Amino acid sequence: MGTSEPFMRRVVARWLQGYDWRAWEARLNAFEQYRIMVDGLGIHCLVERGSSPSPMPIILTHGWPGSPVELLGMVELLAHPERFGGSVDEAFTVVVPSLPGCGFSDAPPGPISPRDVGRLWAEMMSNIFGFGRYMAHGGDWGAVITSWMAVDRPRGLVGAHLNAAVVTAPWTFANVLPSPEETAHLERLATLPDEEKAYQLVHGYRPQSLAFAVHDSPVGLAAWILEKFHNWTVGKQDIDPPFDLDDLITNVMFYWLGDPQAVSWMYRYLVDWSGFTLGEGEFASVPCGFCLFPDDTAPAPPEAFVRRAYNVAHYRLEPHGGHFPGLEHPHELVEDIRRLRAELGLG
Repeated sequence: MGTSEPFMRRVVARWLQGYDWRAWEARLNAFEQYRIMVDGLGIHCLVERGSSPSPMPIILTHGWPGSPVELLGMVELLAHPERFGGSVDEAFTVVVPSLPGCGFSDAPPGPISPRDVGRLWAEMMSNIFGFGRYMAHGGDWGAVITSWMAVDRPRGLVGAHLNAAVVTAPWTFANVLPSPEETAHLERLATLPDEEKAYQLVHGYRPQSLAFAVHDSPVGLAAWILEKFHNWTVGKQDIDPPFDLDDLITNVMFYWLGDPQAVSWMYRYLVDWSGFTLGEGEFASVPCGFCLFPDDTAPAPPEAFVRRAYNVAHYRLEPHGGHFPGLEHPHELVEDIRRLRAELGLG
């Protein structure tokens, strides 16, 4: 049916009484912050410098309906491993941008593809921050953006880490027929319930109609966003999603303070599949590591299927977790990023 009324009443009650945006401002202001002009768009970034003398830079990219909030639990773990029993030599300098239209990033003048966002990120990391080499991580649309970066292989990208295997290479089936395992995966995808595609079609085909509602009502915006945090973690169970309400409200605030509808414009490139489909001969040649979670919105593809589109350096299926591992399982996600870095010899 959609977002439950009792849950939304709890969200609104907390938002009105007890939620402290000023405390979140202080938390965000603990990071370096920049608004960087890239190809005419002002992109807001949080930056945390790593503890080691030469930390590996990494850019973390969120999707929809996420925001930088879902990645904050990973930042200190990555930047300061010595505070959590790790080695300072494993430190990263962490860059967390807000997608165009989210938070304090400018909205694009029209729909922008995930491939184009990947080009913005590459320009920012190499030519504005000046990193000679760097890694990238993403989930949801962040995984799509990071995948296109691995395809276009921007200068300096030495490893990509994803918690979703999202782009596909159907052109390869002309040369290598799908295995029984791959065929079974494609059949499972074909049986996914249509009800979860409804929001995609609205975002992709009728974004302007929805825009009036989510721009006008913060509660309406919250209901549209928070349904996904419920359905993509606990499914149809009549329980609250496993997240702190303040985290969820702050995630909504990032959209309310920005352009609530602009990020969802990318769904144009989902409904026609152009944002998810490699052209003939295209391949994500940058070494990629996958950390997939069993309760995500779609079943994890077999490794052979992923290898059609990606240069797979490692492939791991976690025993539990859903669509928002940065909030649910940040330690596991960070450990897997470190594992990829070590396997690639990126000291």
